Amino acid sequence: MKNKKYILIAEDDEDDQFLLSSAFKEISKETELVFVENGIELVDHFRKYDEGIISLPALLIVDLNMPRKNGKEAIRELMNKPYFGSFKTIVFSTTGNEIEKMKCREMGINDFFVKPSDYTTLLNVVTEFKKMAKIV
Repeated sequence: MKNKKYILIAEDDEDDQFLLSSAFKEISKETELVFVENGIELVDHFRKYDEGIISLPALLIVDLNMPRKNGKEAIRELMNKPYFGSFKTIVFSTTGNEIEKMKCREMGINDFFVKPSDYTTLLNVVTEFKKMAKIV
């Protein structure tokens, strides 16, 4: 996976993983997705970059509510990395709480999307994700 463009998604819910995978395949079959299931796995993924094993993602999509280490805790840890701002970080969560959105923006997160309740809206959101990742 070194020098290959991909989108990294931190999402613990298998149904959401399936829906995201399906939507991305429908929008663009070539987009490579890498899933991690919690904040610890997310931080570990970037250790592989530190070790020269993988490249950085084109886009990082993070669910806030994950087990073991939540999305905000993991992002706080990653914010200390010199490369953190070299890719966009998006929160994709069930919460639409304005205070939560504000806290995320203050952390340096580029955008915040509430998980849609229908597949058509998800396709529109995934189209936005693909544009943000700048993967052609």
